[in-house]
Amino acid sequence: MSRLRWLFVVLCMAAGVGLGLYYGWAISPVKYVDTTPAMLRVDFRADYTLMVAETFQSDQNLENAARHLAILGSEAPGEYVTQALDFARQNKYNPADINLLQSLDLALQVWQPGATPQQATPIATLQAQPVQP
Repeated sequence: MSRLRWLFVVLCMAAGVGLGLYYGWAISPVKYVDTTPAMLRVDFRADYTLMVAETFQSDQNLENAARHLAILGSEAPGEYVTQALDFARQNKYNPADINLLQSLDLALQVWQPGATPQQATPIATLQAQPVQP
């Protein structure tokens, strides 16, 4: 093949790639609608878990916290808190945030789903060890 033909093939391929990228990015980009928290990246999942821990700290409703954590997937709610706690420690989160996650983790370790309030361990008696800055 002559040089002119090779140049034509290369230009056509470049034009095809360019048009494909333009179509994918500008004309018809992918739009995520109504996705679940299970699709979140690890860092966003840790932030979501931290928000659940903050809510738990204010209302002390462990059933509600477990329900919110169950949205993340099929694992036990305590597993998500443990993962978030590991991520928080590795990425040097604020010690107050780590304490919130530890408190939720500790509460979920002794939590019995469906237990009546008389059977449940009082949350106020559980204390996480404070993290030193």
